Amino acid sequence: MSSKSSLSSPLTLPRGPALKNRLALAPLTNRQSLPDGSLGADEFRWLTKRAEGDFSLTMSCAAHVQAGGQGFPGQLGIWSDAHLPGLERLASGIRAAGSVSSVQIQHSGCRAKPELTGQQPVAPWDDAETGARALSTAEVEQLVEDFILAALRAERAGFDGVELHGAHGYMLGQFLDTRNVQRSDRYGGTFENRSRILFEIIDGIRSRAARSFQLGLRLSPERFGLTLPESRALAQAMMGSGQLDYLDMSLWDVFSEPIDEAFKGKTLLGCFTELERGGTRLGVAGKIMDAATAQRCLDQGADFVLIGRGAILHHDFPRRAIADPGFASAELPISAEHLRQEGVGPAFLDYLSTAWQNFVSKPEQR
Repeated sequence: MSSKSSLSSPLTLPRGPALKNRLALAPLTNRQSLPDGSLGADEFRWLTKRAEGDFSLTMSCAAHVQAGGQGFPGQLGIWSDAHLPGLERLASGIRAAGSVSSVQIQHSGCRAKPELTGQQPVAPWDDAETGARALSTAEVEQLVEDFILAALRAERAGFDGVELHGAHGYMLGQFLDTRNVQRSDRYGGTFENRSRILFEIIDGIRSRAARSFQLGLRLSPERFGLTLPESRALAQAMMGSGQLDYLDMSLWDVFSEPIDEAFKGKTLLGCFTELERGGTRLGVAGKIMDAATAQRCLDQGADFVLIGRGAILHHDFPRRAIADPGFASAELPISAEHLRQEGVGPAFLDYLSTAWQNFVSKPEQR
């Protein structure tokens, strides 16, 4: 199926609207919303400009589902009905630009910032390094409910779906940590118990949202206490459940070899494209900076690709890549002026300048 697909090929999903092409916007931290979690004007401009650039699926940054789950300044919130006006505006703007819309919903867990939340961080375990305390069983159950309520809030706001952020060492990924989750309740110990929270959230959203509401999940393959065999087993179980519309694998570098010696000779991409997926669509992200790499991902079995850095550099990456098979993103470092013209606001530009090495060129000394 996928080997015959081009970047311009539409992609149907089990539920909701089809994607008009195989190029989706990766969920990207951009720090452009307001301190209370309300949508900021710069975040609205950043996302709707990508939708206008022909991304088939336009996904927000991670939006936190509890006030105490905030992990970075300017993070979009979805934990209160007070966030609905901004979310409604964003959903409407993305739809008007012709793109499918999604909110990535998240909790930072032990990576939450008490200087932003005013609360002690919480996590699946007591974490001395961050000062996080372990959630009680009742608090995990409330977390499940708050993820479900966040998804229903996104639905009320008019979004086509949500993606659960189970990657990159945030709360849902922390439950998958093989090193640290030694809980004695039903959320700790075995692989089945550590992944239980994901299945409970997904089942809850499916039972309470409309049949057409789309649901995705982002996972990482390794790092943050995850092992590749467990990541593959979880990906297989998720795709086999029929509950997800898409699985979004954040692979760091799609064609790199795994860290796990048992999988040497394979690419991270191949570790997941070989799995049975039923009707679930498989998306991949990781250093896809040009049209040829994106097409190669499709040729090797992915259903669609998610573009991160390339989307920062070019709001119209899909349009350019579809029109020109030789298209490649501008080389780094890039000028601040280029990024401003691409819809990057001051807070996002500052983040790219300070946290992303060699992304923004330094002004020439006069």
